[in-house]
Amino acid sequence: MSIGPHAQEGYAVRFEWGPTGAAAVGARDGVLVIVDVLSFTTTVAVAVQHGVAVYPAAWRDTRAAELAREVDAVLAVGRSEVTADHPWSLSPAALLSTPAPPRLVLPSPNGSAIAAAADGSVVASCLRNVRAVARWLRRRPISADTPVTVVAAGERWPDGSLRPALEDLVGAGAVIDALAALGVRDASPEAEAARAVFASTVSIPDTIRRCASGVELIDAGFGTDVEVAVQLDASDVVPILSNGSFQAA
Repeated sequence: MSIGPHAQEGYAVRFEWGPTGAAAVGARDGVLVIVDVLSFTTTVAVAVQHGVAVYPAAWRDTRAAELAREVDAVLAVGRSEVTADHPWSLSPAALLSTPAPPRLVLPSPNGSAIAAAADGSVVASCLRNVRAVARWLRRRPISADTPVTVVAAGERWPDGSLRPALEDLVGAGAVIDALAALGVRDASPEAEAARAVFASTVSIPDTIRRCASGVELIDAGFGTDVEVAVQLDASDVVPILSNGSFQAA
């Protein structure tokens, strides 16, 4: 879907928000980079680093369960629904501390929904793998015809509308900044603005801890997930979507 000037055509690096933004700006011949710091893409990066194939699902209902059966995978549950026998959820900290299944279906209304609907090359990026993702992207042709589109997943308000999330803006800006450091500077004004937010953030970890999404997770007892998510460049894994699942590039 291309919506006139909103598609940011003519730029090699683009930036948008949420599923609608991904559909409007993403180009079939380019690469879509999804950023959902708290917590889909962070969980994907941790899981893939441990050899898990992660299947994105836009729904947390019977369709996700059906997908898990079809691909012989474990279905992740909500953070508050984990048990000793089923510890797998959107919690990256849990995946670091428990044996992981070979295949995991990971539902999420934000990053996972964008990935499930995407067409073409898709990469999961977070603060943990920013430089690795940028290096992988740089090995590909990047131009206005084959752009990198960085999409901040955002969160949801109770009415289902998109809530732009600071942690995803910072994470998206980190990808764009890392590409610029590698010589890819043909960025749209929107992408440059996201980069400026990242570059002007004095302390990434402290900012993520204190932003609304970070406070929400910490208050709910999931502060360890925030600590995993704020570890900048802690991983060299580049999760790419291939045959329905994220796997290491």
